[in-house]
Amino acid sequence: MKVFITTGTREFLQKVKEKHSTERLYFMGNVEHALLLHETTGNTIFSSPRKFEVVDGRGELKEDGYVVMNNIPVTEEGRPGFEFRFKNRAGLIEKEPGFTALRILRPLNSDTYVILTMWENQGAFTNWKNSNSFQSAHNKDNKSLDNPNLNKKIFSGPAYVTQYLLINEED
Repeated sequence: MKVFITTGTREFLQKVKEKHSTERLYFMGNVEHALLLHETTGNTIFSSPRKFEVVDGRGELKEDGYVVMNNIPVTEEGRPGFEFRFKNRAGLIEKEPGFTALRILRPLNSDTYVILTMWENQGAFTNWKNSNSFQSAHNKDNKSLDNPNLNKKIFSGPAYVTQYLLINEED
């Protein structure tokens, strides 16, 4: 499975989504950006997207809800260890109320992985962030990640988070 992401104006992306109504396209936005996410086993309809392979996925992407993307730049040398850590995670997030889907996305045309989580709403995401399972999942292996020399080998830059609401045609 692959995921492709493109950005543009809300109006332009809405037209693209309408034109390709048989594709698995997810339209989302925040106050700064609008984007379309295309999940497919085939080729994308986008001309110059960010390209990803799905390393791991749980749940089904939906047309409505709240999306959080943790964008993590990883060195070429750090990729195997980074992916191993996510493939062998405890899986606690899937049991959280309001959880919809998870995609671990390996970049094909950059160094930035995306850990995408989808929630029923922003409140469900906030509740998870304040939960014991969040603390457990994020503190488990962090002692090894506190080593600055190790971080230089794994991470090629600072991580950042983007958050979006899924946009329906009725919105």
